Amino acid sequence: MYAKFQEYLQKEIANIKADGLYKEERIIESAQGAEIMVKGKKCLNFCANNYLGLAGNPELIEAAKKGMDARGFGMASVRFICGCQDLHKLLEQKIADFFGTEDTILYAACFDANGGVFEPLLGPEDAIISDSLNHASIIDGVRLCKAQRFRYKNADMEDLEAQLQAAKNCRFRLIVTDGVFSMDGNVCPLDKIYELAQKYDAMVMVDESHSAGVVGKTGRGVTERFNLRGQIEILTGTLGKAFGGAMGGFTTGKKEIIDMLRQRSRPYLFSNSMAPGLVAAGCRMFDMMSETNELQDKLHANTEYFIRRMKEEGFDCKPSESAICAVMIYDAAKSQIYAKKMQEQGIFVTGFYYPVVPKGQARIRVQVSAAHKREHLDKCIEAFKTVRTEIEGK
Repeated sequence: MYAKFQEYLQKEIANIKADGLYKEERIIESAQGAEIMVKGKKCLNFCANNYLGLAGNPELIEAAKKGMDARGFGMASVRFICGCQDLHKLLEQKIADFFGTEDTILYAACFDANGGVFEPLLGPEDAIISDSLNHASIIDGVRLCKAQRFRYKNADMEDLEAQLQAAKNCRFRLIVTDGVFSMDGNVCPLDKIYELAQKYDAMVMVDESHSAGVVGKTGRGVTERFNLRGQIEILTGTLGKAFGGAMGGFTTGKKEIIDMLRQRSRPYLFSNSMAPGLVAAGCRMFDMMSETNELQDKLHANTEYFIRRMKEEGFDCKPSESAICAVMIYDAAKSQIYAKKMQEQGIFVTGFYYPVVPKGQARIRVQVSAAHKREHLDKCIEAFKTVRTEIEGK
């Protein structure tokens, strides 16, 4: 049987390559950071989620080492059987304190957190009202749930209100949105979403993966940005982006919700607990976030400078209040050529195209970090100009 299936896969892969859309994995030969080694050549990395530059932070590395020395390499168990250490409870408390919530539950990744949040809480009598540009993990999590599904146009409050009206006869209503939409970089209008939730007796869930550590004066995410700390029922997030760039996800929010997830959330019940080294580093990271605002201030200054300069140079950039700058190329194949030529200029970026973004909306997503120096930003801008001239002659 596999011979036929193999032939089918080979043809499909050949078609992808012929369209210029084949995804090649690029191998990094150094630690993650603003500067990395790729194929023996130094590059500036502008496509990592390393927003605060903590992926190679010496304090976090030392904390991880001490955590392994004290608590071992791995848990070798799912948590509800024998997998919880004091470090796990400490990290959960630190996350709750950081976001101003009541309790937290840890997962291996935010994909697991989003995949495991809906089905234990909502049933056929209930409604999930989801933003059309929500992350794939939210979409997959919703699919696993039997609740009725409603979708509203990205950040469109008129459409959200229409969907809330359509769901008015449901028992419970949950509005779900990304805090920052990862492909465009825009921040959800949480203040207006919250107002509609109050008006239509709905709850709110926000995925803070690309906003935590980035948005808000002290990096506490969109609830800080809109003065709603502690008022949103469910927040999900990751330790794999701004918060150190390693592994681990979480759901934090109302204590009864977290308690029910501990009882019934399948990714939590049937996956190993986070490794002690990662948990120990996570604890240290949240301490660092509370001690100083230096990294957030640097990130905000870098992002403002980069986006302003790119627009001054005539590049078509999506509006952004985050550390993401979507440089619009529109043509999928051209976006891949752009990325390849940018790497030849010593700039590590990625071109995104359908189905990751809508057809005809291909772009280079530039992700700015607090680890970038001003000369790094200038070099990236100059590389964009050089590549534009090579490809478009202008």
